[in-house]
Amino acid sequence: MYQDLDISLDVVELVNKCEKECLEEFNKIDGMCTKNSLKVLSSFKKNEITESCFNETTGYGYNDLGRDKIECIFKDVLESEDALVRGQFISGSHALNICFFALLRPGDLLLSISGKPYDTLDEVIGIKENSSSLKSFGINYDQIELINDDFNYQKIEEYLKKHQVKVIEIQRSKGYSTRKSLSIEKLEKVIKLIKNIDRNIIVMVDNCYCEFVSSQEPTAVGADIIVGSLIKNLGGGVAPNGAYIAGRHDLVKLCAERLTLPGEGREVGPTLGINKQILQGIYMAPNAVASSLKTAVLTSKVLEELGYEVEPRYNENRVDIVQNIIFKDPEKLIEFTRGIQQGSAIDSNAVVEAWDMPGYKDKVVMASGSFIQGSSIELSCDGPIREPYIAYMQGSLTYPYGKLGLMKAVERLLHNK
Repeated sequence: MYQDLDISLDVVELVNKCEKECLEEFNKIDGMCTKNSLKVLSSFKKNEITESCFNETTGYGYNDLGRDKIECIFKDVLESEDALVRGQFISGSHALNICFFALLRPGDLLLSISGKPYDTLDEVIGIKENSSSLKSFGINYDQIELINDDFNYQKIEEYLKKHQVKVIEIQRSKGYSTRKSLSIEKLEKVIKLIKNIDRNIIVMVDNCYCEFVSSQEPTAVGADIIVGSLIKNLGGGVAPNGAYIAGRHDLVKLCAERLTLPGEGREVGPTLGINKQILQGIYMAPNAVASSLKTAVLTSKVLEELGYEVEPRYNENRVDIVQNIIFKDPEKLIEFTRGIQQGSAIDSNAVVEAWDMPGYKDKVVMASGSFIQGSSIELSCDGPIREPYIAYMQGSLTYPYGKLGLMKAVERLLHNK
């Protein structure tokens, strides 16, 4: 049955054995999928989505009915006052960049309370010199590290009483760090602390990889504005590009005017035929996220069975779709990643190599045999070539494809074929 993929019987038996031990976790994931599917379907009905919403606009993009209804759906499912959902966003990092420059002015202070953000934001913030960075515009930056995978509540309180902070940035997912991702419960606790000290501080959350993993999003527990990518969870593997910003109406308006231009903001921006794909993407998103989570759970169980350290463990509470495998060996990291590429639908014959990737300071090894370039909701695996040599695996549009990709990666790891 698995001969066409050149997968050995011992690998098949191992994965099938582990799968049986994951059934309880799979049932929990299915329950969450149903809850989030209900949320999406209710919004489609409330907003009376019709076939006419698929129509495209060109040029300025005035009076785009589908675009406006898409933003109403995102507003509903994210429990926010407003949302901006556009194909003009190149990536989640681009949307974060727009958000920073929309909310901050020269002399303002940006504070990250989840440690250093993704490497791709180093030049945006000015951690790494760039003449277009926030720093080059006189915007100051500071950060407070997490302690024991949680916020340093005491240090945050002390800092806010001594400094006038304009925006607090929180990155929920771990990025290329070794910490755990941050739960809704932890977010709610720290946001209450912040707002008790100064209600004017804008709490901005990078929500990438986390949507639909839980029954609530950060905007439901007090976040002022959140950002995410459409080639991750909420695009469902269908949206070809784009991102969203959601939250308070006044803040979303500022972001719209930064994306386009003051005075026109969200009223312009042609959709060029993308509406149907975005609508279909968010419709499929709860199921795509559930498939990704099941793939992550199985991966965690199998790799732990093989003696590797994993985070989270297969039966731990999950906050995002990312699964860490700590190899402590660069060659094993590369071999596992090559296996994921071989088990993919697109470019399965490509040989993955570590390379210098724009925005990252270390060489990165990356497998992404996806229909949409760089899509993280499709099965992918990547990691920087630095100690402790962690593979960050995420995605899979369907669980069976995720299971097969995992089998091929384990085959490569064990038998180098």
